[in-house]
Amino acid sequence: MAETRNSADLSATMYDGARETGHSTGASASMKDGSLGPGIPLDIRVQAERIDVGAVASRLAGSGAVGALVTFTGYCRDEGGRLKALELEHYPGMAERQIEKIAREAEERWPILGCAAIHRYGLIAPGDEIVLVACSSAHRSAAFEAASFLMDFMKTSAPFWKREHLVDGTTGGWVESKDTDDAAADRWHRL
Repeated sequence: MAETRNSADLSATMYDGARETGHSTGASASMKDGSLGPGIPLDIRVQAERIDVGAVASRLAGSGAVGALVTFTGYCRDEGGRLKALELEHYPGMAERQIEKIAREAEERWPILGCAAIHRYGLIAPGDEIVLVACSSAHRSAAFEAASFLMDFMKTSAPFWKREHLVDGTTGGWVESKDTDDAAADRWHRL
């Protein structure tokens, strides 16, 4: 059986360059809990821990100016009962910077009032959340569009890799990206 290494161990040893940029490489690598612009909260994290979806939503909906909050939570599927866990890896520091870049572009395109993009790494069990994207705005269309934009580009341009660990004890290869993900992101270039 192939050796499986803990994602926190890999990220702590493989990417020492992340320390030079001031980003954590421990069990929870959090880059940004600040703002996109004046009064626009931004919460970008890459972490091993479970995501508290309710707490994130509560923080973004807390302003009286917010008329809409759109959240998307992506979960690990069991793939018909054959998947024991999904292993997610990332490039520490670079992943957070890329997500922040995407969030800043969303803020330039739509009048959002808050944004969160949280992605997990490590071994994720079926039924557990992998990613949360949340955008708040005065109106629903901006919140929907910004959240969709952010998720589409996180899926295609943030440096994450995934590999399946199967219930039969074997480990699959690294999962290839899908053409449908590229097509979803490409539509934003035409808008």
